[in-house]
Amino acid sequence: MALYEHVFLARQDISGQQAEALAEHFKGVLEENGGKVGKVEAWGLRSTAYRINKNRKAHYVLMNVAAPAAAVAEMERQMRIHDDVLRYMTIRVDAHEDGPSAMMRKSDRDDRGDRRGPRGDRERGDRGERGERGERGERGERGERDRGERPARARDGE
Repeated sequence: MALYEHVFLARQDISGQQAEALAEHFKGVLEENGGKVGKVEAWGLRSTAYRINKNRKAHYVLMNVAAPAAAVAEMERQMRIHDDVLRYMTIRVDAHEDGPSAMMRKSDRDDRGDRRGPRGDRERGDRGERGERGERGERGERGERDRGERPARARDGE
């Protein structure tokens, strides 16, 4: 049997339990057609990159599947019909990942730590020999700059 990773997005209007019930329904469809589902991860309600059928958020669910192609085709056919499923994607893989998926791993985010400075903004780090820029008054206003000839590479029409 081939191995697949299958992700589907369910409407934001349904609850988390209903999204998990959808995953169980499609898991049953696969098992009826001779497939097996190894791991099911509900990633929760997340923002989408763009609006899909007037939804800005969706419940994301990942399923690791070992099934014949006909079983996957039947599951995808039923997903096309189902009103609560916004999008789905099935990808054939050589092997399933052990442990949590990349979306569920918190360690990647925790390693970076809090990157905010003492004032609540992002720190810039060491500025080298340039030092801090200082206030605008020390550099002069824009109107006081030398308005000499533009460099040759920036001239228009030459």
